[in-house]
Amino acid sequence: MIQTCHKAGVGVIVDTIWNHMAAGNSGNTGVGGSVFSHYKYNGIYDYQDFHHDCGTSDGGIEDFKDRKQVQNCELLGLADLATEKENVRDRLAQYAKDLLSLGADGLRLDASKHIPSSDISAILFKIDQHSKLEETRKARIMENVYITQEVIYGDGEPIHPLEYTGNGGVQEFRFTRAVRDAFRYANIAQLRNIIQNNQDWIPSENANIFVANHDTEREGGSLSYKSSGERNSYALATIFLLSFPYGRPTVLSSYQFWDTDSGAPNKGEGSCKGSGGTNGYNCEHRWTAIVGMVGFHHSVQDTPLTDWMAVSPSQISFQRGSSGFVAINSAPKPWVTTFTTTLEDGLYCDVIRGAKLAGGGCSGPIYTVSAGTFSATIPKEDAIAIHVGAAWIFKGGPATQETQS
Repeated sequence: MIQTCHKAGVGVIVDTIWNHMAAGNSGNTGVGGSVFSHYKYNGIYDYQDFHHDCGTSDGGIEDFKDRKQVQNCELLGLADLATEKENVRDRLAQYAKDLLSLGADGLRLDASKHIPSSDISAILFKIDQHSKLEETRKARIMENVYITQEVIYGDGEPIHPLEYTGNGGVQEFRFTRAVRDAFRYANIAQLRNIIQNNQDWIPSENANIFVANHDTEREGGSLSYKSSGERNSYALATIFLLSFPYGRPTVLSSYQFWDTDSGAPNKGEGSCKGSGGTNGYNCEHRWTAIVGMVGFHHSVQDTPLTDWMAVSPSQISFQRGSSGFVAINSAPKPWVTTFTTTLEDGLYCDVIRGAKLAGGGCSGPIYTVSAGTFSATIPKEDAIAIHVGAAWIFKGGPATQETQS
């Protein structure tokens, strides 16, 4: 699978767990046929490799404002690994090395909040044994392997996501919630100063941001594909995610679900085709607007946000330097206007609805930028996005167009 992905130019980040093993008592059989009990995994972990007697009545977390409980008690009955022990760290480091040896490009560390940041750091240091200097070893890991840590912020809780930035990326759930509320209630104009007004958020260089993940879409912590019938909010929020200059975005590609524990539909048999999926698979990464916005994101990287305009709480536009322009209309009526832009004069494909064609033209609408303006009608609950990577720029007049790529 990894080789196939790499041939297609796709990296692979493995969602992995260092905090705990399974719940359940005895007589359990894993998918590979191995038998295990709550604190015994033959040849891997034994009773002494887990936390016990953490100070609560049943060994589970009772108070998330107690650091010791959060990082030493069991989360939802899951056997909590003693990550402060060297043999446990060695085992986890070996596990990670094995994944990386298969070609994985990164690791998402589930439930990182329940592991002291220093324990994660110590395990990361063990992954690369080519350097004897810890700082050099850490630099090698951060350079070659993408690390993102699940650390959910909680008001009044002692464990803060900022504690984990020294290990790599950290998922910023407050961004997810802010975007959810802004698009759900059609008040997206408030997003202009979302970072300036939240100085305790993860810095952009460390932040891993998303509209939804596999947990939040089912638990109400974010928008989801089911929000698309309500002001098309999920798609519009993803357009914002991929156009706003903050963090490293992740786009969820999921399947239809009916409750928090729904597994893959159609017995796991489904596929992604064209601009969507089959047999209950959503394949959001193939939606035309999201494909187009991934190209937009790459085209405008490292350019500043400029020329923010909000004509109402639900209608915004902004530029990314002189490389791209996006306008989002979450209002229940069309937005008809003439926009001002610093984009060079030329013909631009609207990447929300199509793409630039190799033989010329666009598969969707084309906007003509002339003398720093262009006119557009944005349908209700919709958007437009144009950028220099999907355009023909006029050089010396329309008769001598130069293709930009």
